Amino acid sequence: MQDPTLLAAAAATFFLAGTVKGVIGLGLPTITLGLMTLLLDLPSAMALLIVPSLATNLWQAAVGGHMREILRKTWPFLLTATATIWIGAQALRLVDLSYLSALLGLLLIAYAATGLAGFRLSMSPGAALRSGPLFGIANGILTGMTGSFMVPGVLYLQATGMPRDMLVQAMGMLFMLSTAALALALGHSAHIDPELGLASALGLIPAILGMILGRKIRGYLSETRFRQVFFAGVLLLGLSITAHAALS
Repeated sequence: MQDPTLLAAAAATFFLAGTVKGVIGLGLPTITLGLMTLLLDLPSAMALLIVPSLATNLWQAAVGGHMREILRKTWPFLLTATATIWIGAQALRLVDLSYLSALLGLLLIAYAATGLAGFRLSMSPGAALRSGPLFGIANGILTGMTGSFMVPGVLYLQATGMPRDMLVQAMGMLFMLSTAALALALGHSAHIDPELGLASALGLIPAILGMILGRKIRGYLSETRFRQVFFAGVLLLGLSITAHAALS
C-alpha cells in the first residue's frame, strides 16, 4: 500500500462509499470491497475495509434506541452470523482466491438484482426467530469467504418486518459484529499487516467526510431513485468482478 496511486484510489473509494452510506444508510463495505478487489487481492481488500466499516457501523448500531428489541428478535441470527465467520475465512488459505472473488461478484449481482426487482422476503416473528440460525450460518460463512455482509443477511433482516429506523440499526449491528469477527479471523490467519492496518485506519477520514456529504445530499435527492442508482452500480461492479476473476 505504499504506491501513491493505490493510496489515492483507496481514499477516493472510501469517500464514495461513505457518501453512499450517508445517503441510504448502507453500502460502505459493499462499495469498498467491490472496487478495491479490482485493485488488490481479496484478503487485502477485506483487511482494508475493517476500520472504516467497524467505526461507522458502531455508530449506526448504537444510535436508534432499539437495541434491546432487535436482540430479542434476532439474537439467534446475529450470534450464528458472527460465530461462523471464522469457518468461511478458512477458505482464504484453502481455495484459489480467483474463485472466492468470483463468488463475491455473484453475491453482489444477487444483492443488486433483488434490490432492483424490489424483492422482499416476508416471515412471521416466530418463523424469523426459528430460521435465524440458518440465515446466520449462511451469512457468516459467506462473509468469511468474501467479506460481503449483505447476502442473505440483509434480506433476512428486511423479512422480519422491522420499521425503517429499527432496520437501519439492526443492519448496523450485523455489520459491526461481522466486521469485528472478520478482523479477528483475518488477523489470526496473518492477512492483516501493519501497512494494511494503517491504510485502513487512514481510510476512516475520507469515509467520514463522505458520510457527512451524503447526509447533506439526502435532503436534495429522492432516496428511492438513489437506491436504484446504487443497486445498478453494484450490479455492474459484481459483473466486473466476476469477469475479472474468470479471466484471471
